[in-house]
Order: sequence, then C-alpha cells, then structure tokens
Amino acid sequence: MSSASTPSPTEQPHRWQDVLAGLSIAGLLLPEAVAYSSIAALAPQAGVIALFAGLLCYGLFGTSRFAIVSATSSAAAVLAAATATMANGDPQLRSTLAVGLVLVTGGLFLLAGIFRFGSVTSFIAKPVLRGFAFGLALTIILKQIASVVGVQLVDANLVRFAPQLFEQLPQWNWPAAGVAAVALALLLLFSRFPRVPGGLLVVVIGIAVGQWLNLSAHGVKMIGLIDLSLEVPNLPVLPFADWLRLGEVAFALVMILYAESYGSISAYALKHGDRVRSNRDLLALGASNLLSGLFHGLPAGAGYSATSANEAAGATSRLAGGVAALVVLLIVLTVLPYIALTPEPILAAIVIHALARGLSLQPLGRYFIWRRDRVLVMCAVGAVLVLGVLDGLLVSVAISVLLMLKQLSAADLQILGRIDGGHDFVDVQRHPTAKTEPGVLIVRPGEALFFANVERILGAALHLIRHSPAPIHSVILSLEESPNLDGTSIEALQEFFVRVHNEGKKLVLARLKEEAQGALAVLPEVQANGVLLSGLSVDVAVQQALKYSAGPE
Repeated sequence: MSSASTPSPTEQPHRWQDVLAGLSIAGLLLPEAVAYSSIAALAPQAGVIALFAGLLCYGLFGTSRFAIVSATSSAAAVLAAATATMANGDPQLRSTLAVGLVLVTGGLFLLAGIFRFGSVTSFIAKPVLRGFAFGLALTIILKQIASVVGVQLVDANLVRFAPQLFEQLPQWNWPAAGVAAVALALLLLFSRFPRVPGGLLVVVIGIAVGQWLNLSAHGVKMIGLIDLSLEVPNLPVLPFADWLRLGEVAFALVMILYAESYGSISAYALKHGDRVRSNRDLLALGASNLLSGLFHGLPAGAGYSATSANEAAGATSRLAGGVAALVVLLIVLTVLPYIALTPEPILAAIVIHALARGLSLQPLGRYFIWRRDRVLVMCAVGAVLVLGVLDGLLVSVAISVLLMLKQLSAADLQILGRIDGGHDFVDVQRHPTAKTEPGVLIVRPGEALFFANVERILGAALHLIRHSPAPIHSVILSLEESPNLDGTSIEALQEFFVRVHNEGKKLVLARLKEEAQGALAVLPEVQANGVLLSGLSVDVAVQQALKYSAGPE
C-alpha cells in the first residue's frame, strides 16, 4: 500500500522533469494557439480554447505520454477555407459554421472510437499526407507573409497569388516586415535551446519593443483583445444542407487530423517502447473537439511540433501537459491584457517558424524512389497549390481512397502448394519448391474479398478449375484474409458454390473466421452443393478433401 500512495525515489525526478517540460512548452503553446487563430480568421481566443480543451481531454483519456493536443495549423487552414467558401463574406455565419465544423469533427472522432476504427491508421497514404503537408506549409507561409506586408490576395490558388504578392512589392509594409524578420531570427536563435520558451520570450520582447517604439504608429497592427469570457454552450442553428457540407469537410478533416496525430503518437511510442491504444485516442480526440466546439474553439489534434517539443523538453508522462495547461491558465488570468499588445507580425513569425520544418525536402526524398509514390506526392502538392487548401484536402483524401480501392480490387489469386512435405502451404509462384497436392486445387485471394474484387477473383478461380492442367476432384478456397463478408461477396460466393458443384468438384472453404463462417453457414447453397466450411488450417482441409474423394473418381 505504501508504494502506491508514496512516490518512489525514482518517480520524484520524473515528476520534476514533467514540471520543467510543462513550463517550457507552455511558452510555445500559447503563442502558437493565438497564431493559429489568425490562420483560421477567428478571434484570438479560439486557439486558446482549443488548447485548454485538448490538454484537458487528452490528459484525462489519452494514452500517449508525449502527445500535446491543441489547435494545429493544418486544421486551422482547412477551417478557414471551408467557412470562407460557405459563408460568402458573412462574418457571423462564418463563426457559426466554424463552431458546427468543430462539433461535427468531434462527433466523427467519437463514432470512430466507438466503432473501433483505430486500426485504420494508414487510411491516408504517407506520400499523400507528406505531399499535402508540404503544399499546405508553403501556402500558409506565403499567406502569412502577405498578411504581414499588407497585401490583399484574392485567389486561393498559390500559382496566382504568389505573383500578386511580389507585384505589389512597392506597397509592402516594411516596418511590419522588419518586425517579423527580427522575430523569426530570435525564434531560430532560441530554438537551439530546447528548454527555453522561445515563443513566449519573443512575444514578451515584441510587446516591450512595440510599446517603446510605438510600432502601431508605423502601421504595425496589434492582435487586440482576447476575450475569454466563455459563452453558454449551444448548438449552432444551420440549414440541413450546410450540415451536410460540414459533414463532408469534417470527414476529410478527421482523416488529416488523425493521420497527423497518430503519426506523432506512434512515432514517440515506438521510440520509447510505449504501448498506445488507438481507439481510446480517437475518443480522446473526439472529446477534445466537442469541448472546443461547444465553447467556440478551433479543431484540435496532436500536432508534431508541440509533441516533439514536449518530448525534447524531457517530459515523461501526461503530467507535463497538465502543467502546461496550468501555466497557460495563470498567464491568461494575470497578463492577458498585455498579450493583446502583441504585434501581429510576431504571430506570423511564430507560424512561419513552426511550419518551416514542413518545407524540408528530406522526408519527401524516400517517396521519390518508387514511381507510384513520386506521382502521389506530386499530385498532393499540386492539388493544394493549384486548387487551394480545402479542395486540395478533398482531392488528397480522394487520391488515398482511390489508391486503397485500387490496391484491394487488384488482389491476386494465389495457388498454394505444400512446402518441404510439411503442414504449411505457400504460394507456388513465390516458392518454386512447393508442391501442389495431387487432385486438389488450393487457391487463396491475396486480399480480403469485398464488392470491388470478389467477382474477378472468383471468376479467376473458376477459370483455374476449368483449365487445370492436371485432373482435380476437389477445390479448397482459403479465406484467411477475409474476416467478414459484405453482401456482394456473399452473393458471388453463392453463385460460385453452384458453378463448382456443376463442374463436379468438391469445394472446401478453409481458414474461415467466425463472422464469415456464420454468414455462410445459413446459405441454402452450402448444403445443396455439399460445400464444407472449416475454420481450420489448409492442411486439415486437404485431409477432408482426400477423405471425401477416397476411392475411384
């Protein structure tokens, strides 16, 4: 009992490390939260609300020791693009749409966790995600530069607004550009010291210098009042068509947020030998976004920059995130009016510094080895640069979905043979020494059967049966890759049972999972055509087939 109630000597240093890490990352999180609000074109408090919601909910329900859940630049950019398109210049409607989008995002995360979709962690192909992140980082950085120098961009298309940015060079706000450049240099300097809260120091310096030099008189804007007087939570009132549109965007946003979050979570879990539970993390992300949406905050996810900063600062548990939340709360309660005096170019510099690592070509290099990955990266980057953030996101997700469907629908049909006279059966094309069983044709689909591939795969199996070079009396179909079957697959199998029976062959289904076997057992075609259903190995199925065919054919 004493060990449970009294921290051991080794736990004490760890707690101090978490406290120090929390103090360090608080200086990063607060400026970034306010900066990401500017990306989303919402009030500064939107990012701060998302920060508190993420730290609280993930601290209570999450499983990663290092993940920091807060507003992210990608989610803020998608929210800005989606709400601008739907609101048509109405700021009140845009704010309402933003609340609805965050709430729907949280609801989809919760549903994914409830239905245990956490295993679908690679739904978005890595080349697509990397390409989207590169294009998004470039887009956000150029937009931040345009905002600093006072250039109004009318096109979401980077190919068009980049020339606009430099055509208006004589009209640039050079004092603001100078402030951003100095802030960026200081951030680069402070980044050499992981435990130094560089973002917070730059904000403090910016406030002091801004008041000393009266930067507002030189055309440098301040971020203005941060109003954290929380409203009573209520659901936004929107037409059903708007909810449907928000659902489409939220679906894509969930996949991008989860891919980004799971990438951060799994990377540090693997590095430290931790075990994380993806379904529980989905629920934690859902709770974070619901809470943020109820109080009009931004979407929240486990961004890589904050998570890596937390680990680099020496965090050993989720206590570091809790300490960071308390420090941010203390800052908000004591010096919030002074934060309103922060020059806007300081926030732009913080965003540019945070996203600069996303412009590194090194992570993309590995995807240029294979032609398919190279095409995916280039398509994802091009989609964001040419179509804008929102349409680029939807196209990137569509590319991943099409890639997945193509991969599954192109599943091959393997012919199995016994290897080394043992009990194991392998693909004879990959293992030339494997021997096929006399009189028995054993086939296995390379992927799970589903509506897009089942007819082609079973058609190929029938072709092998009818054109087998050696006489066969039995066919074994191994379905170990198909844990369950959709309606199209069941209908195709019903027809397959009849055709195999008409060919005069005995059919055995091996390696059936419980759900698939239960769905097939009730079919009348199973009994009528003498199909054997087995959850056992292919070797046992061969013995059943040989036993059935004992004697003259």
